[in-house]
Amino acid sequence: MNRRVRTLIGTVIILVFVCVYAVMAMALAESRIQGAPKLVQTIAYIVLGLGWVLPIMPLIKWMEGPKRLP
Repeated sequence: MNRRVRTLIGTVIILVFVCVYAVMAMALAESRIQGAPKLVQTIAYIVLGLGWVLPIMPLIKWMEGPKRLP
């Protein structure tokens, strides 16, 4: 599979994942975090805001393709 196809597939997967993750994060924030103390809210929003990065990193590495030797 060439790099263009991997990039297209990865981009579509990332867009779908981020949309689903955003809805889930908003639902969690509305139901559980809203009544928490301000410090807990801040930490929770930071974790939710950055939480999508870890699952996406292997996909981004796959999209780059194999490393070529010089």
